[in-house]
Amino acid sequence: MTLIILTIVVIGLLVAVLAIYLFVIGVLLNRVANNLDDCLGNVKTIAKQAEVVIPGVEHINRTGGVVAGALPLLYGGAEKIATKLAPPTPAPVNGHTNVPASGRRRSRLMDTVGFRGRHH
Repeated sequence: MTLIILTIVVIGLLVAVLAIYLFVIGVLLNRVANNLDDCLGNVKTIAKQAEVVIPGVEHINRTGGVVAGALPLLYGGAEKIATKLAPPTPAPVNGHTNVPASGRRRSRLMDTVGFRGRHH
């Protein structure tokens, strides 16, 4: 008889603990739902404000594309001018050209704008 009563008490405690657990989970889910609702409102506000800016950004992107396309030509022209204006380099004393310990460095500017020169 005591075993039956003890079993009923344990089952009742288990049901009570599960009910409390589900209540806590429900409270947390309601809090998450409220936070998501606030986030949705913020996203809608940002989207409404961004509608005004989008045409300007598209114009900036087009202009940036034109500038990026012109960079290789400008870079090449600047190199030609720099070589014309630079003083002639004296011949090396020992017959060898000095090279940095890290090796020769080449500019990656052309690669960033998608230009492929003769060396590729």
